[in-house]
Amino acid sequence: MKLLIACCGLDCESCDARKATLANDDTLREETARKWSEMNDALEITPETINCTGCRTEGAKFAYCTHHCPIRRCVSEKGYDTCGDCDRLDDCPTADAVFRHNPQAKANLLRQ
Repeated sequence: MKLLIACCGLDCESCDARKATLANDDTLREETARKWSEMNDALEITPETINCTGCRTEGAKFAYCTHHCPIRRCVSEKGYDTCGDCDRLDDCPTADAVFRHNPQAKANLLRQ
């Protein structure tokens, strides 16, 4: 599996936060913060928090992923690389929240 596949199966390589971090692109950080705030109906996500090199790589992480992501926490506690290592992948309500919005994420995990 590609290292740039996140614990939940999302493709970090195509993530705007990673792209903005690698290019040090403040305009893309602003656009991403605005889009993610709307998409997640969240409190305002600020451009300053848009710094990430990838979920399973060394370096910066988006604050939510580091401190609040239940999927990343579960994978870590179980000693897995990704949700794809878990035998409960097909009936996990936590991972399903990602898969409902991005079915490709599950497909990425099944390719390992």
